[in-house]
Amino acid sequence: MTDHAEPAPLWLRILQFPPIRLFLLGYPLFYCLGFSNAFLDLTKGVHLAAAFAVAGMVALAMWIYVGFGRFIERREVSDLALSPGLKELGIGMVVGAGLYTLGVLVLIVLGYGRIEGMNPVVVMIPALYQACSAGFLEELLFRGALYRIVEEWLGSWISVVVSSVVFGFVHLMNPDATLTGAIFISIEAGLLLAAAYMLTRRLWLGIGFHIAWNYTQSAVFGGVVSGSIAQPGLFRTVFTGPDLMTGGGFGLEASLVPCIIATSAGAYLAYKAVQRGHVVQPFWSRAGDVPALRPASA
Repeated sequence: MTDHAEPAPLWLRILQFPPIRLFLLGYPLFYCLGFSNAFLDLTKGVHLAAAFAVAGMVALAMWIYVGFGRFIERREVSDLALSPGLKELGIGMVVGAGLYTLGVLVLIVLGYGRIEGMNPVVVMIPALYQACSAGFLEELLFRGALYRIVEEWLGSWISVVVSSVVFGFVHLMNPDATLTGAIFISIEAGLLLAAAYMLTRRLWLGIGFHIAWNYTQSAVFGGVVSGSIAQPGLFRTVFTGPDLMTGGGFGLEASLVPCIIATSAGAYLAYKAVQRGHVVQPFWSRAGDVPALRPASA
């Protein structure tokens, strides 16, 4: 955890113990996410207020994350480095939007979906705040805190499983959540987002995936996001057929087609991470501290 030759003081070593670190960092990040969602509910229809609320919570969460990394973990917070992080953010947005759109197109070709018309472009505005809130705050919490800290302790693969399961089942709190939807989220999004961090050693690619997937799902195609309340999108898209194909009330994230597409993308990123030697072994299988991993080049 520290570059100094002399051991850290006892109080700091206690705070740096992985489960304690996870609690100390995860607790305030979880509340930032909760407050952001509450502010979005309170500011519905007031776009400027919603934008300020989300921006404020994201700024606070990043300040907490960076401060905790520097003063408690005693590390360089390179996973939020802007270079080449902003490039990865853009790539993530393009790929995330493309993955979801591909799923919609496949379902339309298979006869499970159709586009019945369009709505005014203005309906796309509210989803932007919601997508940014989820993309930034959930990635800081579930990948920046949960995945990273568990990985340092128990290794990459156990951390992929733990962070994916927790991420999926947290969505059971949504109004129209289903067990199937939570399982599918664990598989498709859990692997994709964890592998994005494993490969790049930064949060930006996953943030881009997350924002663009959610925004395309709700603002473009008017789909239900992870069992939450449906909102109109640019296209009036209707899906009919068995829940296994349409996702039912949970939305397309519980559909087999997007699950296969997103999981395949996640598996590819995990494969590239293995190729680059970015897999961390559990503490009982390695000597010394977590090895320094070279971030992937943009």
